[in-house]
Amino acid sequence: MEYSGAASYVNAKAAGMLRKAFVGERASALFAVKTLPELWTLVFGTEVPLIPQTMLGEKLEEEAEDRFLAQYISLVEMYDKPHAILTDLLYFYVVENLKTISAALCLKEEKIPHLSALGSYGMLDYKAWPNIASITKGTPFAWYDSVPDIHEQHIVNAKLDSQYVKLMWQCVNEVRGEIKKPVVDFFTHYYVMQNIVWALRLKVYYDMKKDEILTHLAYADDGRESSDPLAAPAIAILDKATDTYADWKDWQYAPLLNPHEEGAVWKLDPRWMEDACKADINRRAERLFHRYPLTDVVLISWFKIKQHECDIIRTAAESIRLNVGAEEAMKIAGVAAKARS
Repeated sequence: MEYSGAASYVNAKAAGMLRKAFVGERASALFAVKTLPELWTLVFGTEVPLIPQTMLGEKLEEEAEDRFLAQYISLVEMYDKPHAILTDLLYFYVVENLKTISAALCLKEEKIPHLSALGSYGMLDYKAWPNIASITKGTPFAWYDSVPDIHEQHIVNAKLDSQYVKLMWQCVNEVRGEIKKPVVDFFTHYYVMQNIVWALRLKVYYDMKKDEILTHLAYADDGRESSDPLAAPAIAILDKATDTYADWKDWQYAPLLNPHEEGAVWKLDPRWMEDACKADINRRAERLFHRYPLTDVVLISWFKIKQHECDIIRTAAESIRLNVGAEEAMKIAGVAAKARS
């Protein structure tokens, strides 16, 4: 289909799908149900699979992600030659699949695990299971040609994450035309937020020192400079005291921190910051979706919104399984504020 015609179709189709998505105020419905079968029926409107309840939560999460990816790929394929940014967004799931494969091989599993279905964009040769070198051959991840020891999985996974960010950052900066600035701005903010949350987790939960945290951040390139556009804001807060609100009150992202009450003991809460960032990113994606119709921004923002929906569905399923109250679960999912409005 000719690009402008495809863009018009995709815009209408994506908007229709979003109206049915469990985001914003509609997300609250996910936390009103009390059982996993009820949640399945609400989300999919189909018969509940005849499997043990202990497996239903995992199956529900997998099905939600598979549906999202199938929808996204169907929209991308409306273009005869989709722009690279639209297909490269799927790198995230390529990396996640590689992590899953590696973990399964590390645990000596004989059967290939459930993987995100990416169709022709899967890149990895899953038929080569269990030969990891053959699975990654000819891809940007060909260096991953052996299964690391279980104690080194996190190191190699961090290397994969770093490579993924660099690949995406390069792709984002190759976008051309009127949408270049909003796309670059959105992804800059997205990766800045991820770095900040990760830095705070390492600082608060693992008591890591600054020099060690620097090695765990995602950078735009291999220089790892303190001025790096994706890491600089995280680097700038590493010397702040996590139990002194005065250090944070004038910070540009202070509104995303856990509340401070005058005279009360305060300690920075990374989980609160993470939840606030999720909601913030989703709001930005929603604004972009409506601001740049008939452009690639529609699918880029749709992708991020639907990823957020998958996270919300996952949180709803886990809250039922772990018997977490609806109010608390909604806060964790980053949807409580909108659900109340």
